Amino acid sequence: MKLDLKQHLKEMISAPGLSGYEAPIREIIRTAWQPLSDEIRVNNLGSLQAIQRGEGPEPRPSVMIAAHMDAIGLMVTGIDAGFLRFMQVGGVDPRILPGQMVTVHAANAEVTRDLPAMVVMPPPALLPKDGKSGPLPQKYLLVDTGLTPDEVKELVRVGDVISFATEPMELCSESISGHTLDNRASVAAVTVALEMLSKRKHLWDVMAVATSQEEVGGIGAMTDAVAIKPDFAIVIDVTFAKAPGGAGIGNFEMGKVTPLTWGSCNHPALHKAMQATADEYEINVAKELAPTGSGTDAWDIQVAEAGIPVIELGIPLRYMHTPVEVVSLKDIRRAGRLMAEFIAGLPLDFMKTVIWE
Repeated sequence: MKLDLKQHLKEMISAPGLSGYEAPIREIIRTAWQPLSDEIRVNNLGSLQAIQRGEGPEPRPSVMIAAHMDAIGLMVTGIDAGFLRFMQVGGVDPRILPGQMVTVHAANAEVTRDLPAMVVMPPPALLPKDGKSGPLPQKYLLVDTGLTPDEVKELVRVGDVISFATEPMELCSESISGHTLDNRASVAAVTVALEMLSKRKHLWDVMAVATSQEEVGGIGAMTDAVAIKPDFAIVIDVTFAKAPGGAGIGNFEMGKVTPLTWGSCNHPALHKAMQATADEYEINVAKELAPTGSGTDAWDIQVAEAGIPVIELGIPLRYMHTPVEVVSLKDIRRAGRLMAEFIAGLPLDFMKTVIWE
């Protein structure tokens, strides 16, 4: 069955799956990757690992493709007269929270209940002086489920997580808006690559990984890299697209280009080889500079064991870490194709060329 990329992406960005609580999104990805893989498993920290075996003689070299699946969100820290106080899970800017629709994953009952809710703020007249003007500090924000205090006490507990509830929206020019496109857009690109490779001859084993807990420290990727021990890894994550106020260096045009990272976490020989593949297949790439690291799983994989060579791709994204992120389906397809063409062309002795110079 041919991949319906738009539907696949919309299904993923409709699901919760905060860092450390990835089960809902993991099962959606498992369903998509299962028919494209020879083996699929979950590691001890919740990452999903899919193996697509190559046709080369054993023992075959292996390449790991890593894209984190976890999302930012909130966690209940207290209950005040039926309203919920909260803290962040990952990097959430409090300025975007007032008025947002959210889902409280209430786990105080025998079965977790998903409660529709919204982030609210008291009227200015009731706020202290530091909350009367400008962005409201997070400590004054609350989550309202519409339930009575007794009902909230019965259903909700401190430690329950809260996810964004924005519905996916199709925009013009094959663009999609929604929450958690960071980084489920990249997971979708891995699905594109797996589908292409399932129809192509490739000599290497491909280890596709939807990593856990990237937003809180790259924790899943560290353990995945140690367990898999790939010969090298491709990390794919979102990066900054040109947007209002962000059209300078390091911001990429949506729908036009695939950023190819250049910096301390990216092996120069892999960069050169990936660039050559892009040139061969006329895939438009641009150098993204990350001299001190890219803030992704790349560093965590690179320093595993005795060191794993890494190359990193990006997908341009507008409004990062908000519930209305935007990506282009064209960029997802392009990134998936670049990874597939690169892997399909790997000779068995490729690692002899991967020398740090």
